Amino acid sequence: MRSLFSFPNPVNEVSARLVAGGVVAMSAAALAFQLEWLVAVIALGFIARVATGPTLSVLGQFVTRVVTPLLPAAPKLVPGPPKRFAQGIGVVFSVASALLLLVFDLDTAGWIVLGALTVAAALEAFLAFCLGCKIFALLTRAGLIPDSVCEACNDISARTDAALQRV
Repeated sequence: MRSLFSFPNPVNEVSARLVAGGVVAMSAAALAFQLEWLVAVIALGFIARVATGPTLSVLGQFVTRVVTPLLPAAPKLVPGPPKRFAQGIGVVFSVASALLLLVFDLDTAGWIVLGALTVAAALEAFLAFCLGCKIFALLTRAGLIPDSVCEACNDISARTDAALQRV
């Protein structure tokens, strides 16, 4: 049994992409209607997902418990650490945007930062391109993230074997 403050490993990429789609929808609404309060909600969601995966995230719970089970798509298991790293980048961008908008009254900068986050989330949601995961891989190759943080990242056969055992 996982503890409350743990991140799932592996992660179902189908659910991860759906969560990213939810972030795109909320961010687009915040941008289109200048809803600064919604940026704070987006930031809280990212903080919850970094800390606990979908456990304390309303969006994460909705996706994993309601939406994903309704889809005919088979689960696609991917390593958790790169996805958690990507969520961490989402925390940085969403919190920065919220602070710029709500605390420092730097609206243009805040909306630009949220726009960048929206682009990254859209890449994940619509093209299965996880920018944070790519950065994670580059940092691992550069030796800044130890290989031990994500042994599964280096061993695709372990993920394939695990996925086949679930079928």
